[in-house]
Amino acid sequence: MKSRLLLLCALLLAACGRPAESSRGTIGVSLLSLQNPFFKVIADNIEAEAKKHGYDTLIVSADSDVARQSNQIKDFIVRDVVAIVLSPTNSKAIVTVIQEANAAAIPVFTVDVPCNEPGVKIATQVATDNFGGGKMAAEAMIEALKGQGGKIGVLDMKQVESCILRVKGFKEALAAHNATATKKIEIVSELDCGGANDKGYKATEDMLQAQPDLVGIFAINDPGALGARGAVEKAGKTDKVVIIGFDGQPEGKQAIKDGKIYADPIQFPDKMGIEVVRAYMRYSRGEELPPQMLIPTSLYRKADGAADAALK
Repeated sequence: MKSRLLLLCALLLAACGRPAESSRGTIGVSLLSLQNPFFKVIADNIEAEAKKHGYDTLIVSADSDVARQSNQIKDFIVRDVVAIVLSPTNSKAIVTVIQEANAAAIPVFTVDVPCNEPGVKIATQVATDNFGGGKMAAEAMIEALKGQGGKIGVLDMKQVESCILRVKGFKEALAAHNATATKKIEIVSELDCGGANDKGYKATEDMLQAQPDLVGIFAINDPGALGARGAVEKAGKTDKVVIIGFDGQPEGKQAIKDGKIYADPIQFPDKMGIEVVRAYMRYSRGEELPPQMLIPTSLYRKADGAADAALK
């Protein structure tokens, strides 16, 4: 009995003597909106990848509110996080608080939405090639209209730089097409859809009232495109107006499979989440990072939806 007690004590002492596994630090993450499934996928992958490398994460939703995001970043600084990952709600308005993080020597990474403003230091930007994706969206519009040309509208979101790049790429590819096309595709209306279904619906209603002969709409994301589809259905113009979205969220892919949206340049938010954590790991080892790390889009059409086992 005595020997057993001694053995038990020895085992307990050995266990107590082992250093407990501890976190290497916390990565603070403030994303545009966790109500948007796209950003939820980014968040989940940041959390999983960070955990693999021994880091905790503190992930919060800015809910498209600059003041909220500013306070979140201030909280990260107070908590002395090892890094901050942002998708800025407004690239210009967030400059001051990023400068506070810079002053605290906390590296700042942007994901999906860039901040290319002067006076801030961003370790790197991990994002979709939004400009290239916008050009791809224009190619889809040209393809869908089958050489007929006509008037189209754009549902944009001018306060978010990634969306600005999508529209810029879209316009550039359209201009190149129109330079040689017999029948031009003309953008006659640009309205803010707020990246949301309800605002996309209302903006499309206004667009169709002002431009009843519209033949196409490009929306900067899937919620905007789905809102546009609802308004087009209400107007009884589903066979007259082609809709091109952007993102490749499950709802968007399903709508493409069902023939409600023609196509999407799809993003890979899972890759973004993984790559931004890997970028921090490289940074922590003293490696020099490029200013941006872009992930190409892929055009997703009805045939892709039909072959997609994840859809109904």
